[in-house]
Amino acid sequence: MRRRIALSTVAAALVGVLAAGLVALGLVRSAYDGQARTVLHREAVLIANLQDVQRGKLAARAVTSLGVTIVRVRPNGAVLGRKAADPADVAAATAGRESASTRRIGGVRYLVEVQPVDTGGGVILLQPLSDARAVTSGVFRRLTLALALGLGAAVLIGVALARRLTQPLVRAADAAHSLAAGDRTIRLAEDGPDELADLSRSLNALAQALATSEAREREFLLSVSHELRTPLTGIRGFAEAIGEGVGDPLEAGRTIEAEAERMQRLVSDLLDLARAGADDFRLDLSAVDLRELVRDAATVWQRRCDDVGVLFSTELPAGPVVVHTDAGRIRQVLDGLAENALRVTPSDRPIVFAVQQGGVLQVRDGGPGLSPEDLPVAFERSVLYDRYRGVRQVGTGLGLALVGALVARLGGTAEAGRAPEGGACFTVRLPGQ
Repeated sequence: MRRRIALSTVAAALVGVLAAGLVALGLVRSAYDGQARTVLHREAVLIANLQDVQRGKLAARAVTSLGVTIVRVRPNGAVLGRKAADPADVAAATAGRESASTRRIGGVRYLVEVQPVDTGGGVILLQPLSDARAVTSGVFRRLTLALALGLGAAVLIGVALARRLTQPLVRAADAAHSLAAGDRTIRLAEDGPDELADLSRSLNALAQALATSEAREREFLLSVSHELRTPLTGIRGFAEAIGEGVGDPLEAGRTIEAEAERMQRLVSDLLDLARAGADDFRLDLSAVDLRELVRDAATVWQRRCDDVGVLFSTELPAGPVVVHTDAGRIRQVLDGLAENALRVTPSDRPIVFAVQQGGVLQVRDGGPGLSPEDLPVAFERSVLYDRYRGVRQVGTGLGLALVGALVARLGGTAEAGRAPEGGACFTVRLPGQ
């Protein structure tokens, strides 16, 4: 890439120098040709107007010393001079007409000036074009030298610019290869042109994001391993007890069943969370009345809350609240939020299902609630689980993450806040019809 930039810069500079040189040389030559013709015209006028023979001879000698040939034409058309003149110029002089032209005579190009004489006839002055342009040779050489120096400077600047532009790109490519190889400590200096500085910042942000994501993956795997190890240990212990004939087989069976259900719930949450991020995640979209969906769910959750002494209630509007969504997935979201609320809400404290116009679904509780630092990360996988494990009842660390992923796939938003009941308030906003 560095070579291509350098070659492109040199090519652009070469084209610019050549164009400028051609234009400048053309202008200089045109200017000097015009000046030479003006001088030749004045000489022709001088020779034609001098009546004094002696002065005319002196003027003619001075002009011819400059390489100018003088041809005199008599009134009868006779030509006096050692140089042949073009018949058209002779005819113009005989007719007493003034003219200026450039002609090729004997293979040589001449500037030609025809000037009539008052007594009849005229004079023809011929100056080789090469002599007229001889004065421009030095100017051309200096101009060519200046253009060559300019081209050399452009080449050096182009090479230096190519190095400056490509060096950050080379560093960025090396950093990308290092990231692909697993190095998350790589960082780039965020300097240089704005675009390259933005590229460096983006790569640094990517490295940081990858490091954070992988750290969370490790923590998540450790958490899952821990969650699986606990029920597996219990199942193994009770299975060994049954095998050895120790303890109550019925109690052991119930414990094994409970631990197996816990493992199944964890695995199910993992699978649902993985499917929610897949491109082929299936959604059965239709018109859904949130009010009726919450009423159906309330019959189940009323019983579950009554069993543990939690006060359950609903807040439903008078009319239907219809949204275009997947009823099964919304019920999964509602159950996930309710499961989370029931886990942390003590007896004699409330849990509220609420529906509001505009496709808003809320689950509020009277539990310990969330801190301001918890609210922005409530739907991130295992964050709250890691913070409150050992402090309060926690689930698998995947429930709220699954809720957030499902709501996002349905085109809605989920947010956490403080509830008027004293605990947490989870609000889901869904697109309407």
